[in-house]
Amino acid sequence: MRIPITLRGAEKLREELRRLKTEDRPAIIRAIAEARSHGDLSENAEYHAAREQQGFIEGRIKEIEQRLANAQVIDPASLPDTGKVVFGATVALAPVDGGPELSYQIVGDDEADIRRGLVSVNSPIARALIGREAGDEVEVAAPGGARHYEVRAVRLA
Repeated sequence: MRIPITLRGAEKLREELRRLKTEDRPAIIRAIAEARSHGDLSENAEYHAAREQQGFIEGRIKEIEQRLANAQVIDPASLPDTGKVVFGATVALAPVDGGPELSYQIVGDDEADIRRGLVSVNSPIARALIGREAGDEVEVAAPGGARHYEVRAVRLA
């Protein structure tokens, strides 16, 4: 199954993968060799910690490679601007009952960070927004009850 990810999100994953392979992996190999030189491995805490860190790094490398292999990279700037909310769009919302305007970009699961205004395409708010356009009102199921918003603007970044 192809998993959507923005071009920026794919670039961040590729950069992390490059760093893990070219910096972190060689550093941990050196740390393991150094710890081995200290003698008895059965009671060598540095060795065991380095091996545990190596396992984490190798697991993360495999995870990123798998995600990139299954990714459908979408550049929001290359999509036709139909005025409708689609994956990668940035949406300005105004709560119907008043309050400050909100802005969210709809991104892949790996990229979501609500503090930075990035919401997962699989989140309730993104599912409510997909296919809508400026002027539409949406109802979003939230843990504290339904929230109502007006879509103020839709732009592809």
